[in-house]
Amino acid sequence: MSEPVARSAETFAEAEDALLSRWPETRLEPSLDRIRAFTELLGDPQRAYRSIHLTGTNGKTSTSRMIDTLLRALDLRTGRFTSPHVERMSERISIDGEPLDDEAFVRAFNDIAPYTHLVDDQEAHPLSFFEAIVGMAYAAFADAPVDVAVVEVGMGGSWDATNVIDADVAVVTPIAVDHTAYLGTTPAAIAQEKAGIIKPGAIAVVAQQPAEAMAVLTARAAEVGATLAREGLEFGVVDRQPAVGGQLVTLQGLRGRYDDLFLPLYGAHQAQNAVVALAAVEAFLSTDQPLSDEVVRAAFAEVTSPGRLEVIRRSPTIVLDAAHNPAGAEATAAALEDSFQFSPLIGVIGVMADKDHEGLLAAFEPLLEHVVVTQNSTARALPAEDLAAVAREVFGADRVSVVPRLADAIDEAAGRAESGSGDSLSSGAVLVTGSVVTVGEARTLLGGRK
Repeated sequence: MSEPVARSAETFAEAEDALLSRWPETRLEPSLDRIRAFTELLGDPQRAYRSIHLTGTNGKTSTSRMIDTLLRALDLRTGRFTSPHVERMSERISIDGEPLDDEAFVRAFNDIAPYTHLVDDQEAHPLSFFEAIVGMAYAAFADAPVDVAVVEVGMGGSWDATNVIDADVAVVTPIAVDHTAYLGTTPAAIAQEKAGIIKPGAIAVVAQQPAEAMAVLTARAAEVGATLAREGLEFGVVDRQPAVGGQLVTLQGLRGRYDDLFLPLYGAHQAQNAVVALAAVEAFLSTDQPLSDEVVRAAFAEVTSPGRLEVIRRSPTIVLDAAHNPAGAEATAAALEDSFQFSPLIGVIGVMADKDHEGLLAAFEPLLEHVVVTQNSTARALPAEDLAAVAREVFGADRVSVVPRLADAIDEAAGRAESGSGDSLSSGAVLVTGSVVTVGEARTLLGGRK
């Protein structure tokens, strides 16, 4: 075979444009044929390191970031693949906890670009954007090289492009109903798809699940001879207390108990993510000894998760949260009640058209005094007027404003939060939510990138 030829990208924008010109993430053809052909041409880089693979409906990115931080605290070199990105595509591929800089991103793209066209020519469908960037991440991790890759699925599990990896540890975060057009309409059907990341001989670390989902995951583990570690049985959250800037958690891991750890993230769901991450790392290390208390304490204290109950601005306080389905919204709502005393709390909500926006609005309704309905800039966004029609049914017409442009929506909400602040014990705040894209655009507007 002659050496493939393709035009190299010279800038981040050129690499990004070339990737985005491929099939979008939302256009799916369930098959691993293309990604297998692609990684084979690349020399199967995903076999060059050990890995931890994560699936689930909510909590994957936060849990991935916690696992990454713990592994680095143990002096392991990490690669992390997460999706979608909040502000910038390069966030998806991190090495040693840092997203690829522009130069490294362009280099990683140019390394794989020639082979994308070979796959396009050989297969019935061209490589998608997601398949291309998964191959790019796996190759970049091998090139680094990393000791361990922490890999979050894009959607589902069995036929997700990331699933050409055979992970030592498979992590399943809480399963709820989402992406119904592709994954099914019940927790059991969705669990069937997500169970596909549990490989023969692996350890499956499973968060608490609906009973029907857990039955599917248990059956899969038995079928392939995987060891099962379950939240609430083999490990779990012992205690959690809200604290300034986050919470104090006591966690029972697989190997030991870790008392009064400070976690600078809000909500019971983040405590759950933390103990799942802890158990995943303990499982990965294959030792009977607990981790060093000092290492765990130091790692959790520095965890960040942009766009997940992130306080991005003060006066008035503006909180960003990427909840985009009812289960995520319920966890966020509970965390807001648990950790903050905002009065009034004004919502800025922009959603994708294919999501259960009525369920999401209903979860936030008890907390929000008023909602400013908006939309993000993508073609998949539900028009603000369409969302407003549903919002008026949930909130009542007098509690809903429609401001299609996101920057203006945030301004209106901030004005309402400031003018509505009453006694000195509480202050008004703004919650921007409904979609990772909405939150990412708001974060950029508010100067959030760090």
